[in-house]
Amino acid sequence: MIGVHTFESYLVEKTAYIEQRLLPALEQQGVPENLYESMKYSLMAGGKRLRPMLVLAVLEALDKPIERGVAFAVALEMIHTYSLIHDDLPAMDDDDLRRGKPTNHKVFGEATAILAGDALLTRAFAYIAEAYMDRTDVSAATTVNLIAELGKRAGATGMVGGQMADIEGESKRLNLDQLEFIHRHKTGDLLIAALRGGGYLAEASEGQMEALTRYGVCIGLAFQIQDDILNVEGDAQELGKAVGSDADREKATYPSLLGLAESKARLDELIAEAKAALADAGIENSALSPLADYVRDRNK
Repeated sequence: MIGVHTFESYLVEKTAYIEQRLLPALEQQGVPENLYESMKYSLMAGGKRLRPMLVLAVLEALDKPIERGVAFAVALEMIHTYSLIHDDLPAMDDDDLRRGKPTNHKVFGEATAILAGDALLTRAFAYIAEAYMDRTDVSAATTVNLIAELGKRAGATGMVGGQMADIEGESKRLNLDQLEFIHRHKTGDLLIAALRGGGYLAEASEGQMEALTRYGVCIGLAFQIQDDILNVEGDAQELGKAVGSDADREKATYPSLLGLAESKARLDELIAEAKAALADAGIENSALSPLADYVRDRNK
């Protein structure tokens, strides 16, 4: 089991490893300069890098080289970044601050921000195909599975569908099932894509893939609960974005539905379920276990 201090070092090490590999993946011939700068601005703006970290953690847990997962991990971060650019737009969440900096559309304008998001989304899929095309340790079938998994989890039945349900749920009184439907897809599906993608690359068994999926569902919901709690109790400077915005937009949240105490209890329950899934897969002593705690205990 990785200890607390060791895990802090792990986070620093893996974040740096991922950061170094983002910008080279963005390089392409013929991209208009302003579009490239807009893409780069948001992709390189920092952040937790949780999704790529999950890919690498699965490979480590199943004793495979993490280098095998780099391209998929980077592609995931591109898609996550595109979703943040679009989420921040005036037609969506209308946010001015992201990761402590002005949001993309505040710097480059709405039209360029939309195109930068579109370009990051499409670059992600091209990059997966390019990176794995000639590798002997990743089969063509695995590459197809990666692209299909990411397309499903990021698309209309996944993250985008969850965002649509979130928009339609504004100013409405949702029940817990409706709220968790939103967050299983809006937040959870891209985390599940990271875990299952890591599983494909590590040649995981069917049972391990099922366990990784269960783990992803749990930490996806847990991540959103903690986000909702931080939106009530957090510090804007620490978070790098405004607090209280959910209440201002009359969005359904775990605290508004359950109260803070019950939300925190639900959070603990989900983390316990996530760790139980790891135990079922025989990988409870991997970095995935403290990563679950990190999802719960983070302050930004």
